[in-house]
Amino acid sequence: MIEKAQIMDEKGISRALIRVAHEIIEKNKGVNDVVFIGIKRRGVPLAKKIAEEIYKIENIKLKVGILDIALYRDDLSTFNEQPVINSTNIDFDIKDKTVILVDDVLYTGRTVRAALDAIIDLGRPKAIQLAILIDRGHRELPIRADYVGKNVPTSKNEIVSVSIDEIDGVNKVVINEVE
Repeated sequence: MIEKAQIMDEKGISRALIRVAHEIIEKNKGVNDVVFIGIKRRGVPLAKKIAEEIYKIENIKLKVGILDIALYRDDLSTFNEQPVINSTNIDFDIKDKTVILVDDVLYTGRTVRAALDAIIDLGRPKAIQLAILIDRGHRELPIRADYVGKNVPTSKNEIVSVSIDEIDGVNKVVINEVE
């Protein structure tokens, strides 16, 4: 892969997450009964960062859960015979809550579909909203984000790579081209 362009740096990511935090507060008329669930891996630190921004604005600490969708994927056979099972850690009830599902990149919609299945298995929330750092298009399923950090039109031979400090040691978003 060849790095084609850096489309967001640390400050750009921070600004996008602050804006998303404000949009969540506005759309939900506050944050009563709002909880966050980050999709493993990079959705988790993004969910925590948005929840921190909301705390700075509203002075309300929101719960953040971790969702592992490995067993819910419809493309397991294309990865490994035996999926690697990490851990889902949602130690709060989602019944009658507004769940903000958070991930780094929205592409085909298959990851979000798997996450929706996993969430419904945990209970019946009042609503599920989707917050995405990067929406790159090319949907295969009728899924759209409620909150988008940045829309980035891409070709199918490009890959959007999100790096988050907690996992990768740096905050940036780059477009890579497949050779």
